[in-house]
Amino acid sequence: MVDADELRLWLIRHAPVAGPREVIHPPDAPADVGDDAAFAALRALLPSQAAVYASPARRTLATAEALGLAPVPQPDFREQGFGAWTGRRHDDLAVELGDAYRAFWDQPARHRPPGGESFIDQIERVRRGLAALPAGDAVLVVHSGTVRAALAIALEVPPESALRFVISPLSLTRIDRVAGGWRIRYVNRRQ
Repeated sequence: MVDADELRLWLIRHAPVAGPREVIHPPDAPADVGDDAAFAALRALLPSQAAVYASPARRTLATAEALGLAPVPQPDFREQGFGAWTGRRHDDLAVELGDAYRAFWDQPARHRPPGGESFIDQIERVRRGLAALPAGDAVLVVHSGTVRAALAIALEVPPESALRFVISPLSLTRIDRVAGGWRIRYVNRRQ
């Protein structure tokens, strides 16, 4: 018998950002969706009948479209908000802010950039978003931070521990909620 609360999550990190590296990209940053083989391989791993959600960011929606999915945008699945640092290069911020910038990265789970949110704040948003999902299969096209937040929730680990996960572009992470608990099927799967 299937548990009425059972949820099978298929978390996809968006395609690589089509733009410069080492930048805190804004939500409207485009995705590079040109790797047809990677999209085909990922598409083959997904359930055929699933609810589909995505962060409202341009790169997640473009990734979903390239996968042939029509997601419902869900703001709770946005990437961590970096406030005034959004659109800026890490190197420039380090030079301009010096010790203040380094202090943020000493405890990135707990500190907030000016006008932004902490990773702990993001975890609480993702928790709210996950709680609102109906039982069954759900594909989420999201960001690395969103996947890490879901892992922090499922594993019940400190936020700092969840930040250690590598979540590559176009990778798949599978988490199931069964009988009120979570199971991690795999993390950062590529083909």
